[in-house]
Amino acid sequence: MLNWYKINDFYLSLQANNTIQTMENKANQNIELPENAFRELKDGEEYKPVMSPQETYREVSPWSITWGILMAVLFSAAAAYLGLKVGQVFEAAIPIAIIAIGLSSATKRKNALGENVIIQSIGACSGAVVAGGIFVMPAIYMLELEADFFNIFIAAALGGVLGILFLIPFRKYFVKDQHGKYPFPEATATTQVLVSGEKGGSQAKPLLLAGLVGGLYDFTVATFGWWNENVTSRMIGFGETIADKAKLVFKVNTGAAVLGLGYIIGLKYAFIICVGSLTVWWLIVPGMALIFPDTVLNQWDPSITTAVGQMAPEVIFKSYARSIGIGGIAMSGIIGIIKSWGIIKSAVGLAAREMKGKGSGQEEILRTQRDISFKIIAFGSIATLIITFLFFYFGVMDFNLLHAVVGILLVAIIAFLFTTVAANAIAIVGSNPVSGMTLMTLILASVVMVAVGLKGNAGMLAALLMGGVVCTALSMAGSFITDLKIGYWLGTTPKKQETWKFLGTIISAATVAGVMIVLDKTYGFNSGKLAAPQANAMAAVIKPLMSGQGAPWVLYGIGAVIALILDRCKVPALAFALGMFIPLELNIPLLVGGAVNWYVTTRSKDEAVNKARGDKGTLLASGFIAGGALMGVVSALLKFGGIEFDYSSWWENHLSELLSLVAYAALILYFILATKLSKKELADQN
Repeated sequence: MLNWYKINDFYLSLQANNTIQTMENKANQNIELPENAFRELKDGEEYKPVMSPQETYREVSPWSITWGILMAVLFSAAAAYLGLKVGQVFEAAIPIAIIAIGLSSATKRKNALGENVIIQSIGACSGAVVAGGIFVMPAIYMLELEADFFNIFIAAALGGVLGILFLIPFRKYFVKDQHGKYPFPEATATTQVLVSGEKGGSQAKPLLLAGLVGGLYDFTVATFGWWNENVTSRMIGFGETIADKAKLVFKVNTGAAVLGLGYIIGLKYAFIICVGSLTVWWLIVPGMALIFPDTVLNQWDPSITTAVGQMAPEVIFKSYARSIGIGGIAMSGIIGIIKSWGIIKSAVGLAAREMKGKGSGQEEILRTQRDISFKIIAFGSIATLIITFLFFYFGVMDFNLLHAVVGILLVAIIAFLFTTVAANAIAIVGSNPVSGMTLMTLILASVVMVAVGLKGNAGMLAALLMGGVVCTALSMAGSFITDLKIGYWLGTTPKKQETWKFLGTIISAATVAGVMIVLDKTYGFNSGKLAAPQANAMAAVIKPLMSGQGAPWVLYGIGAVIALILDRCKVPALAFALGMFIPLELNIPLLVGGAVNWYVTTRSKDEAVNKARGDKGTLLASGFIAGGALMGVVSALLKFGGIEFDYSSWWENHLSELLSLVAYAALILYFILATKLSKKELADQN
């Protein structure tokens, strides 16, 4: 483990100073991602990152650690505050990367790429811990249960640490062995931002321009509501009729950031995701209304009082069909674990050999492939689980040994099982279905804890804190695989990212717990002044379960069967299940973006030109995502500050959707035209 003295000694050493000076003497324009960064490698081909594995770079330093900690505190507080107050959660990785670049530029800090990755990696803990915190923890207050700062902090911190420890053994598999097989949309965008920032000058212009266009486009919609954010089939009379009668509806989000995500994901995965979504929305939703026109299906949710046939398609999806997606995601996780069993055994075997002193030394491994010792991971995982057990036994389960043992077994198994699911989801679509997996965790925890005799308020508190640990672990796993992929592309040292990720997690957990306590005392989670939509859903589900009511096991089972069939048919089950879980309006634009990707990369008979256009498109898509993320923060801050425009009546007018369609078409046209190569770029290809 690194400490401040070692860091200072390192940077005072003559060898390191000479190395760094050598790096700083290199021209910035030489910094460029290799052409095989985003494609599968040929037999015998190697990926060589931006920063050479054979050289030493400035990564962990007082500068990067200090700014990383500040980013973690700032964005943890902002994300928790805004997420609970306005119900809007933003992803922190890209804004932090942009700020890191701005800081290094303002201070004329040369060759700060390695440091910027560390700043982003530590700071990005904020988004992961916040997701784990605000999805579950406010439900504790909503249900009027007893929980203090210590409970919330420990649950979030332990979950974050578990997520890191459980993911590290899978790092090599996801980021190296599967190189080019997963799109990693968010990691791609962040990497492009970091590289372009380091290049500076004209090299960064395409990304900056796309960021400006995409950011202003999304900001205009989110803040001023000049046009509707979604286009639906309801904008025409016939569409309204079939939505009401046949429960058939079509929706597409016209945002720039989601379009950019679709481009990076590519046509293959976008198509599978979309088919999953359309299966739910065009087959299952209208099918349920047809089969149960006058039936109230509320065996697992007494709050449902309307017959299925009388519900809007969106309500049928939320009440029933989405649970099929949750079942599919859960079964995909199980399938993934089974298929990865060889990798798991290999990681465990390596850890065992290291603990016996037979493992290969870290000095024999390339700098860019060095992880924290498996011995540390093994002991760290055991220690974290023991601390979690003690937390349950003394602080949650009221000294009941059986309840504490059952609780820790559930947390360990579910967190480990779903870690690969979270990583896979982020790698494919850039979106972590953490709310669905947490809901499944809460349901399982509630059912099991009731079975062993833990009910009522004590049972609800236990289940929610268990859910908080698991939720944060899964959220952290998804976030961390993004950081590690960024580091792999750029050539940072994984061990350093992994080591300092723990610090960011602890700081973010303390910040989120503090913000949550303050908000509860200031507003009160039951006052209606705080949105907290995910936590409200968790509270609504867990209360009847702890009273002995059931769960939608039939729907989960249907999703599980679908996942099994798809796997047998060699179709990526997780991508399909994600489509079933994520709303239709967020899936269709992925297909649009994927189609744009296909179009711009197939127009020319010259493959070199097609590739160059594709690479330029990736840069533009990254700009759309970065601009949307950054301006999303600005928009949320304005709303929180009371600067909010009422455009609800305008959005009820179908003309706002027509205008949205026109704006969306213009955005797509801009993107396609912007990928065209200049005469200079064409000359470079010849």
